Amino acid sequence: MLDDFLKYINTELSVQKDDKILLTVSGGIDSMVMSDLFFRAGYITGIAHCNFGLRGKDSDLDEDLVRKMALSKEIPFFCVKFKTKEFAAQKRISIQMAARELRYEWFEKIRQENKYDYIAVAHNLNDNIETLLINLVRGTGIAGLTGMNPSENRIIRPLLFAERQTIDDYCKENTIAYREDITNRETKYVRNKIRHLVIPVLKEINPSVEKTLNETASRLWKTHEIVSAYIETIKKELFDISDDNIIADIKMLNQYITNETILYELFRPFGLTGSNMNDLINIISGESGKQLYTRTHRLVNNRGTIIITESKSHTDARYTINSIADFKTIPFVISARIENIKSGFSISRDPCTAFIDMNMVSYPIVIRSWQPGDFFYPLGMINKKKLSDYLTDRKLSRPEKEKTMVLELEGKIAWVIGNRIDNRFRITDTTREALIIETKG
Repeated sequence: MLDDFLKYINTELSVQKDDKILLTVSGGIDSMVMSDLFFRAGYITGIAHCNFGLRGKDSDLDEDLVRKMALSKEIPFFCVKFKTKEFAAQKRISIQMAARELRYEWFEKIRQENKYDYIAVAHNLNDNIETLLINLVRGTGIAGLTGMNPSENRIIRPLLFAERQTIDDYCKENTIAYREDITNRETKYVRNKIRHLVIPVLKEINPSVEKTLNETASRLWKTHEIVSAYIETIKKELFDISDDNIIADIKMLNQYITNETILYELFRPFGLTGSNMNDLINIISGESGKQLYTRTHRLVNNRGTIIITESKSHTDARYTINSIADFKTIPFVISARIENIKSGFSISRDPCTAFIDMNMVSYPIVIRSWQPGDFFYPLGMINKKKLSDYLTDRKLSRPEKEKTMVLELEGKIAWVIGNRIDNRFRITDTTREALIIETKG
């Protein structure tokens, strides 16, 4: 198996002998065998283990096993404990999805901090086939029928060539210690239903079904490459990409309104599934203001365009500032300083820079998302205006409105960030010091 392992790495992966590999090891048979193969091949490695705290004492025993292996091999060991159930509840996603999101984000953090070249995960050929069948049952495009990619975004899957039985045999021959997750035997999860109930029936029809489906996935991958190249040419003409939004012109989209395959491939990266294709078509052909939520994004029809934004809530965004230094902790603030008013002082007209009379400033300063009922006195006006009306008059799109934040002083809005300051907090002839805040556009 070691020869097959090395052959697969050399032909399918872009790994070099002097690359540093971060091995993701759960303690199960697949990841323990993968680790042993990397050790025998002489690669520079480290081990990363996630304790999701889902199986009580068993989770801790998994961690102990992996830790001891890393210690015996004298290689770096990284471990983290997650509050997976709490995270899943907070994000309103499944436990499985929460665990996936947590672990891959942490793996990449460890990789970057410790200068590893690749993250190795222990998916095998059977896992690949199960993924293909799951996607087929749920509904998918060509990409979903290609199975797992051997290498993507610094993640490599060096066991995709190996069937589960081959891994079992190697484990026994080399007496490799591992721990079995008893939940793998349960059939309440979709993957386990495919593994224990569906594939055995398919093997009755075709005893080599794993190999056959794997070959089919490989051929479909070549087809997918052709389709992807064509879709990319359309994307370059269709999508206008900014830092926060992706904008598609509806007139151009109408060319493909009757071709669901092209529409699906165009919008699949934004969480579109086959079940909401009709919703997408209705958004494209509907009135301004119509919107569609996918699992990851929101699509809004806005005056002849489709605005695509990530589905992130801004309603609870809030920062409390107790000193000028605290502005540095806010991700969209570029700089904040106090400057004396003297000869030659000028005020920028850039809406992303605020000049506020320091005499009006007291801590704490609050930066928060705007709320219905908010009002302010726009610069140059003596009458107050509802912030909702102001944003509508500015013809901001729905996503732009929702991202709008305000700077508040003693309960009063001093600045609609990125738009306009409040007239009460402007620089006047009596101002001696100015608070100057610059934010990202």
